[in-house]
Order: sequence, then structure tokens, then C-alpha cells
Amino acid sequence: MKYDANGSLISSEIPELKLLNRGKVRDVYDLGDALLFVATDRLSAFDVVMPNGVPRKGEVLTQMSVFWFDLMSDVPNHLISAGVSSRPELAKYAGDLEKRSLIVKKASILPVECIVRGYLVGSGWKDYQKTSCVSGIKLRSGYRQADKLDQPLFTPSTKAEAGEHDEAISFEQTAEIVGAEKAGVIRDMALDIYTRARDYAAGRGIIIADTKFEFGEIDGKIILADEVLTPDSSRFWPADKYEVGTSPVSLDKQFVRDYLETLDWNKTAPGPELPRDVVMKTSDKYLEAYRMLTGKSL
Repeated sequence: MKYDANGSLISSEIPELKLLNRGKVRDVYDLGDALLFVATDRLSAFDVVMPNGVPRKGEVLTQMSVFWFDLMSDVPNHLISAGVSSRPELAKYAGDLEKRSLIVKKASILPVECIVRGYLVGSGWKDYQKTSCVSGIKLRSGYRQADKLDQPLFTPSTKAEAGEHDEAISFEQTAEIVGAEKAGVIRDMALDIYTRARDYAAGRGIIIADTKFEFGEIDGKIILADEVLTPDSSRFWPADKYEVGTSPVSLDKQFVRDYLETLDWNKTAPGPELPRDVVMKTSDKYLEAYRMLTGKSL
């Protein structure tokens, strides 16, 4: 296992297993009958992985996903086990893997990012300012930055290869990629899950401004996969600090994005080394998001 100076797990190393993919954040291994997801502490921003990580970030991503899977247990998903104790081949790595690992079903992942926006911010806000649309969806006039949308929008995107950027696509383009029936299913599932999570989070003092989901297919059935409603895949705003007309205070990696915007950096690899204070404040934000949403501390 490779850790950085701040104690962040940068890379997992399990030579006994076949490494299938080392993504921006997750390392995926083949267990034969299942997959092992290891959430490292790597952090990506603007689709570039930063050279140093954020301590305990992988734990937050894993445990928050488990929380949502449990809360929405009626939604079919890929989770088998939230831990490694059931797998003897992982025993020697348990200290590194526990809390940050999932054992999941093998699924055929659909090649679109399923983004749901409940508030007008980020690229959606920029799109609206230029065109009065978001991902080709015409919106009424009069919205301000960070306004709550009259209804959540399904605004999918492509899934880019490493080093490339995702591109927004229309629902019609989604249907061309995965088929009309599947496009309708994942749209409806994404909007339903977001709405339920948004309403739950509101009762915990958190606004979920937007999020993205991934869906897979097992034996012809669509399931929820990957991470779910985490600070990596979502914008979390403390409700008591929310203010329309600004970019609200957030409990996610927007803090890092804001820092990077102050640099003379062209948003291509390699990413700049993050200062320790930015790293530790980001870690605190992730842990606070988990505490507020679940009512428990990691």
C-alpha cells in the first residue's frame, strides 16, 4: 500500500489479485465471483488526479455509500458486503482495506453518467447564463445562481476515458447510446433516488444541490452501482449557510476546485500539489458531511 506524507492512501497494492482498473479514486480487483472496490484517498478535480490525497476520504466515500444503499434498500444495487472479513484472501490486508472497501456484484456498467440537478450551479449555471438551457433543456427566465430548480433535471453526460473530460448529452443521445427503454429506466431511477435523498438530507440540515449516479445491468435488470450520494459525486451545502446569488459554502471537493481556480494552471495533468491546509480542511469537510447526514462520526 502506498501512503503520502499526510497518511492518505494513494494506491492499493494487492499482488495476489488481478487489478482490473485503477480509476480516479477507486482501485478495482477481480475476486472471481465478485469485485473488490477499494476507495483510496486520491482526489480528482477537473478530471485530473491530484498528486497528494485527502486523509480518510476513501472511508467517507465507502461508508456514506453503504448508508445510502441501506436507506434505499428497495432500490436494487450491486453491494454484497461492506467489508473484507468474509474473504480469507484479503485477511493480511484487512488493516488497510477495512472501512474503505466494498465487495460487489459483477455488472455490465452502462456507459453514461446519470447526473441530476436540483439547483442551478456550476456548469449548469454557466450553460443557463449563455443559452437559457441546461443540457439542451429550456428553462424559464429569472433564475439566479444557486436557485432551486422548479423540478430536478436529468442531465446525463458521457463517461470520458482517463485524462479526458465528460461531455453533456441530451436524453435523446442517451437513448441512442443505451437504448430508449434503458434510458427511460435510468432517468426515472436517478430522479427518484435524488428526490428521496434530497428530502432526507433536508431534515439533516444538508442541501443536495446535484449528484451523479452510475447504473449497471445484471441478467437484464438495471441496478444502482459504484458510489452513491457522496461528497465526490454530489454537491452538499449546509442549509444554514445557503444563499442564493452566490456559490454556496460546500461540504465536498468544491473547496479544492475553488483553490485550484486561483492558480495559474491549465486544468490538465499533472495536477498541482495541494497545500496541507487545503488537504486537511477538505478532509474535515468530508467527515462533517458524513456526520451531518448519518448522525454518526467515523
